[in-house]
Amino acid sequence: QVQLVESGGGFVQPGGSLRLSCAASGSIGSSYVMGWYRQAPGKQREWVASITSDGITPYADSVKGRFTISRDNVKSTVYLQMNSLKPEDTAVYYCYMIWGRTYWGQGTQVTVSS
Repeated sequence: QVQLVESGGGFVQPGGSLRLSCAASGSIGSSYVMGWYRQAPGKQREWVASITSDGITPYADSVKGRFTISRDNVKSTVYLQMNSLKPEDTAVYYCYMIWGRTYWGQGTQVTVSS
């Protein structure tokens, strides 16, 4: 059984930065995709970014150039560095892993407001 634990959410002013982490535990192989979705109040869940086992990193247009996804395969952890944050980035951010099936984290709140 795979478990994903997120951390790093919080409150930040516009233009600020946050770094989210998502650590996976359990019986995990080496070839998997990890990434992030987000869901703002009253909106559908939106894909943000992902990273493959060989380092391919697609991004949603809304975050391209501001967010950077990376991973540490030894720690089975994925990171999302979020810079130049905007109020519209406010959402609950969910980590996911695709390995045989899709696993989800519990979500972490990111609030961008002045």
